[in-house]
Amino acid sequence: MPRNVVVTGSGSGIGAALTALFRDRGDRVIGVDLHGGDIEADLSTPDGRAAAASAAADAAGGVVDAIVTCAGTSVPGTAMITVNYFGTTEFLMAMRPALAAAEQPRVVAIGSISGTRTHDPEVVAACLAGDETTALHHAELAVADGRARQLYPSSKAALAQWARRTAVAEGWADAGIPVNVVAPGIVLTPMSAGLFDDPQMRKVMDAAVPMPLNGYLRPEDVARAVLFLASEDNSHITGQVVYVDGGAEVTLRGPADF
Repeated sequence: MPRNVVVTGSGSGIGAALTALFRDRGDRVIGVDLHGGDIEADLSTPDGRAAAASAAADAAGGVVDAIVTCAGTSVPGTAMITVNYFGTTEFLMAMRPALAAAEQPRVVAIGSISGTRTHDPEVVAACLAGDETTALHHAELAVADGRARQLYPSSKAALAQWARRTAVAEGWADAGIPVNVVAPGIVLTPMSAGLFDDPQMRKVMDAAVPMPLNGYLRPEDVARAVLFLASEDNSHITGQVVYVDGGAEVTLRGPADF
């Protein structure tokens, strides 16, 4: 039976690759994106998230079998918090009734290896408290202090913690909804293509995210891992951060941190 699958950030990168894989399986994909999706929505605002969730649920007839949240930004600034974190978590919370209506619902959020790196603890704490105003205040302080690049790992660290907490919260695991995060290493996408043309930047990236197994990822490499976690075959995996990173996480943190 075809499944109703919602993919945010469906227009490019991992989201586009995943949309193609789902459709190849015969699933019906409802793509959400700022421009060019089946549903066009701005996930950086509370109203935009609520409108996107309502439209997606309506398009699926009130029953959503899987959601994968790929929407995000890597441009340093406060949108890293409003889109990457709240644009994911608030959208998923709003979609929970449509997931609960499905027989075998699944949720996968796209995180990042950067979530293991230095982040702003006050931003993360405010995100996990669900306090977007305070999170934005601390994010703006980080930008003013020249620490805007900390906001990306902050958003992804908060997202991983949210997923682990939510996975076993009331209304999720007890409703049969696994919640997992796939955290890629360096992915070759149109957004990052220019970085690889700069030998110095490439050297910096390789030092920050060493990937001894097969090097850089293609979007399809990440999408295939997501596909399993979002499928009916995933019966018991929940609350996990799965690093699809060519060995970067274990290289950086060592074998004892698991």
